[in-house]
Amino acid sequence: MTEKINEQAYGAEEIKVLKGLEGVRMRPAMYIGNTSFEGLHHLVYEVVDNSVDEALAGYCDNIEITIHTEGSITVIDNGRGIPTGVHPGDPEGRSAAEIALTELHAGGKFESKAYKISGGLHGVGVSVVNALSEWLDLEIKQNGQVWEQHFRNGGVPAGPLTQVGKTRNKGTKITFKPDTSVFDTTDFHYDTLVNRFRELAFLNKGLTITISDERTNKKETFFYEGGVISFVEHLNKSKATLHPKPIYIAKEKDSISVEVALQYNDSYAETLYSFANNINTREGGSHLAGFKSALTRTANSYAVSSGLIKGEKESITGDDIREGLTAVLSVKLPNPQFEGQTKTKLGNSEVKGIVESVVNDVLGSFFEQNPSVVKRIIEKAIQAARAREAARKARELTRRKGALEDTGLPGKLADCAEKDPAQSELFIVEGDSAGGSAKQGRQRHNQAILPLKGKILNVEKARFDKMLNSDEIRILITALGTGIGTEDFDINKTRYHKIIIMTDADVDGAHIRTLLLTFFFRQMPQVIERGYLFIAQPPLFRVKKGKSERYIQNEGMLENMLFELAVDEIEIQNGKLLSGKAILPYIKNLSRFEKLLNWFDKRKSDTAVIKALLHYDLNNALLKDEKECKELIKKLKKEFPDLTEEIMFDEEHQAHRIELKRAGLTLIIDENFFASPDFKELKKLFAELSGLGHPPYKVIHNSEPHKFGSSRELFDFILSIAKKGIAIQRYKGLGEMNPTQLWETTMDPEKRTLLQVNVEDSIKAEEIFSTLMGDQVEPRKEFIEKHALEVRNLDI
Repeated sequence: MTEKINEQAYGAEEIKVLKGLEGVRMRPAMYIGNTSFEGLHHLVYEVVDNSVDEALAGYCDNIEITIHTEGSITVIDNGRGIPTGVHPGDPEGRSAAEIALTELHAGGKFESKAYKISGGLHGVGVSVVNALSEWLDLEIKQNGQVWEQHFRNGGVPAGPLTQVGKTRNKGTKITFKPDTSVFDTTDFHYDTLVNRFRELAFLNKGLTITISDERTNKKETFFYEGGVISFVEHLNKSKATLHPKPIYIAKEKDSISVEVALQYNDSYAETLYSFANNINTREGGSHLAGFKSALTRTANSYAVSSGLIKGEKESITGDDIREGLTAVLSVKLPNPQFEGQTKTKLGNSEVKGIVESVVNDVLGSFFEQNPSVVKRIIEKAIQAARAREAARKARELTRRKGALEDTGLPGKLADCAEKDPAQSELFIVEGDSAGGSAKQGRQRHNQAILPLKGKILNVEKARFDKMLNSDEIRILITALGTGIGTEDFDINKTRYHKIIIMTDADVDGAHIRTLLLTFFFRQMPQVIERGYLFIAQPPLFRVKKGKSERYIQNEGMLENMLFELAVDEIEIQNGKLLSGKAILPYIKNLSRFEKLLNWFDKRKSDTAVIKALLHYDLNNALLKDEKECKELIKKLKKEFPDLTEEIMFDEEHQAHRIELKRAGLTLIIDENFFASPDFKELKKLFAELSGLGHPPYKVIHNSEPHKFGSSRELFDFILSIAKKGIAIQRYKGLGEMNPTQLWETTMDPEKRTLLQVNVEDSIKAEEIFSTLMGDQVEPRKEFIEKHALEVRNLDI
């Protein structure tokens, strides 16, 4: 729904002011759900939703998101830009943009003329983002002018909205850094954001969304001209489909837009995504109920009328007709009502009937016009119905066998004494030998051990009835106590709330772990959704010095340990003497400084020139004066004679732009360079490192003096001292441990590290399981060829 409105209508008067920001920082959870992982990412979604609303209104087709190394994030769009005029109803004479960012409920969303359909609660969102940020910088390009405003300390304007330059472009740029005093974590998760933005690109055809992560140099661009059709094709690209093109339904009824794409494949899994106003309705709702009902009714009606099923002995249920179905349902409506535990269930009751009516009409016509396609779909559903009946009989047989045994639990299971599932843990281990060590090392009170023999069945390639014939899978289902299948599975009967996969770190262990993850992802997704599934994380390193041994979990902890060892052996002279623990914060900052410089180096920036600029302590004021720019270049050429330069004028920022080239490297010094969070962080670290003095650094080690001409040389020397006399071994796995070591490193709740399994990017997870565990060879071959060069520490 991209019906355009009069562009002049989105002016300062469209911003409606309801209430100020008081209390947002006191009770942030009221506005963003929580102050942990989900709430942090919700900030980004709110800003991006603004841009998507501009796309829905027909004014924006490009959005760029950048995660910066020091924890801030930038969102840029090419929409109309937040209105810059003075708000007519504001007694303080503030701009509409300032009000939108400092007043709660002050956005275009709350004026029905401005947006017909909105994808997010923006207006609330942008001002709340500002309130919960250490700082936020706003840039607006509109009507040939560039405007800027800066906010600090939770949304306090550092000054009014100011015109700073001229431009031919349009749009809004917001950069913000979440407040560490508000959030439990301020570390943006790339895959979580990628999942959301891929969905948005699929749901808004013609919109380009690019996300870049400066911490890892990852970058992805999403553009799907086909919209939900492209979405279904993407989900099915690693599967063998039953018909070449997805079935597409699009219709508007009573101001509600319904869009559906569906395509069948030969797998046994159902993949169904539903959305309302671009929000992923993970808990379903009225629109999904309408779709399922229409699909089941239409399929049954056609199957009977065409003679594909006869009599009452054969019938197709909703589960049968959805086996092998990949579908995406998207509705857009005014005033959606969300409910459920996570507010991801659509509650508008009128939507069910509308979706049902639309799908019935269009799908019925498609079935009549494409009998050969429908015949394949119905035949697959009939096979699913027969398999369901075979599985029911297999379950009944299993139950009867279980009832004849002394206990319902498998003999392999070494159960725990604790009966409260919330306090109980199940370790799934490979083979009897590992099971033996785990049984000896465990805490019997609340830790159960289940050894599985060999590699379990790959459920991605197996139908339900075949899966139930697998001994190891039956043992696992019985041990968990949940039952299996849509009719029998009950997550509330889970006997353990920590199910821990504990396999070796070799090829076989990785394969077994992958097969188990496939089983839980396909057959017991609720175990993952509830947060019950974990992977044991044995230590990555074993460090030995003399007779003492230490297990180190990761590379960061190893580096910290080495720093602590080194500082006891050196002194640094810089006018005064630094020794022992006093050196430690400097060394840690030095490590961060070098890593950040390395990041600039990877981007082909001239790090030697950047370090020289740090010594000059410059800021963007330099760029306003051409004479000062030339003076800077003169200084740099004394240090770097081979440097070539070009000075240009940047009209948008009314400032100069310096381009420096040397030895195949390029460095551009402009407003963006000085404003970049990475340069700001580098500058801050450089200032903190001033306590070490300036090169050459004088270091005393074992009463001998040493001199180092750069921070890099000093850093390398400190690491070399730390590594003397110790053996660092990358740890291979559980097989090398005796029961005591296994307990101390991997099973002891006080010391162990567990990796909780969750599905943040469900689309990517679906794609990976289908590609790597499915029947199709070609997609798997392509995946291996594409990622082969990324492999490190290959165990063959």
